[in-house]
Amino acid sequence: MTNETTVHFVERTTGPERLVCEAEVHFGAAAGPMAGFKLVGFSLWRSGEGELYVSLPARPFGGGGMRRYFDLLRSIEGQAADAKKLKAWILDEFQQRQDAGTEARTA
Repeated sequence: MTNETTVHFVERTTGPERLVCEAEVHFGAAAGPMAGFKLVGFSLWRSGEGELYVSLPARPFGGGGMRRYFDLLRSIEGQAADAKKLKAWILDEFQQRQDAGTEARTA
């Protein structure tokens, strides 16, 4: 186990058409009580225009024909900018691996 928190990418061979891959955040030894755990449920998608974006782990809820999502990962401060930083980090890690020619593992 490394000391750093890292992101790992997992390709799904049977996923939806625009799903690029899924991502897992692995917590290293320096992450305190989270060390040795991984947080799953992140997905990288390609929009109709070709842009990549990240969705966070969420749980659907609602009734009466309305479907909403409850984000399972939220900022302690409640700032949307914190989620944007996390999404940007995941996209940057993905792009670095693409540039290096490193493939995501297949599940």
